[in-house]
Amino acid sequence: MILFIKLLLAHLLGDFIWQPNSWVADKETKKHKSIYLYLHILLHGVLAAVLAGEIEFIPYAILIAVTHGIIDLIKLNFQKKKTKRTWFVADQIAHILILIGIVLLYQNKGIIYFWQDNEFWILATGILLVTKPTSIFIKTIISIWSPENENSHKDNSLASAGNYIGILERLFVFGFILTGHFEAIGFLLAAKSIFRFGDLKEAKDRKLTEYVLIGTLISFGIAIVVGLIVQALLLQLP
Repeated sequence: MILFIKLLLAHLLGDFIWQPNSWVADKETKKHKSIYLYLHILLHGVLAAVLAGEIEFIPYAILIAVTHGIIDLIKLNFQKKKTKRTWFVADQIAHILILIGIVLLYQNKGIIYFWQDNEFWILATGILLVTKPTSIFIKTIISIWSPENENSHKDNSLASAGNYIGILERLFVFGFILTGHFEAIGFLLAAKSIFRFGDLKEAKDRKLTEYVLIGTLISFGIAIVVGLIVQALLLQLP
């Protein structure tokens, strides 16, 4: 875990802190012909080797640098203006997965390490459950009460914003329970209520208020139940 954290720090430094915007612009324009692409790759290799702090890790640092360059080249050649955000997310996920793979390889652990880790599977299932599956469940349950004015308010809202807000709030609640900070759930619920109060007051629609309240309570309730179940399962592990 410490090695992964060091490599993650090296990645954050190389990709965000010590990569000027001029480098990014030059890479996007010239792609594989950009000198800054190769400086960027070299920087990642040096950072990984230095932060790992072990002579034996140097070949793995070179592997990190090479794979980082390949991933960046793929992104630079295939991303378009409309898909830039998607490629950025995919690029960062690919880099993180490579770091995990390098750590497992260096410590002589294969992918079977995760398959045999019960804690990993319990956490992964819990996290996945409180995201999109719960959103679909809540949407299905409260659809029978969908107020008439709800669609008009969607026109003034960001696309799918409500869905993402719900997922984020459930992940927060899930994390608060696992870390034993139950009081933070109350603060989160209060904060959401304050932000929502203005919209609901302006709408002057009791049905919309009840609709939002039902969805919020179901969302928080599911996150709390899932968090408590996951916590109980983790405590039972040897």
